[in-house]
Amino acid sequence: MACGNKTDKEGLVRLVAPPGGGVEVDVSGKAPGRGAYICREGVCAVDELRKGRIDSTLRRLMTEQEWLALRSSIQEATALR
Repeated sequence: MACGNKTDKEGLVRLVAPPGGGVEVDVSGKAPGRGAYICREGVCAVDELRKGRIDSTLRRLMTEQEWLALRSSIQEATALR
């Protein structure tokens, strides 16, 4: 997790870098590819999330357009809870 806090899986959102490219929110939590978890609330929620940290963790460089789309998807996913 980006913030280092420990919580149960229901309190997390999984991001995944699928083999085909890009980065997306993994709603099922089972999509193939390198994954990273962020809190639904708290320190690593959208406002505190940094592109470079996600790029590094997922070993994938995102364009600014991909980053903006991902942030929007994260906001939607965290609002569902």
